[in-house]
Amino acid sequence: MPAPPGAEATSGATAAELDRLIHERIRLGIVSALAVHAEMSFNDLKGVLATTDGNLSVHARKLEEAGYISCTKSFEGRVPRTAFALTATGRAALERYLEHMEAIIKATREARA
Repeated sequence: MPAPPGAEATSGATAAELDRLIHERIRLGIVSALAVHAEMSFNDLKGVLATTDGNLSVHARKLEEAGYISCTKSFEGRVPRTAFALTATGRAALERYLEHMEAIIKATREARA
């Protein structure tokens, strides 16, 4: 059975080889938001992604454990503040992911033409 269009990109990469850590919607949103902002607070990310505290915490922790984002905790007055930033490892992973997706999209479009 032939692979469906887009299953194998022109680079030889396949959709199955996508970085599963970034591919999940909330995690992709986190790294994408942090790619265009030097730093974002927990509450800012939660608002942008329209997600819950628990959901954001779980996904941010997975990205932090992989070294894709860094987390700093501080206080503004007496209010705790958690902020996230994209690391060089995370930026490189996002770049690889985007290149991979672009190759899959290109292969799909060429297969349909």
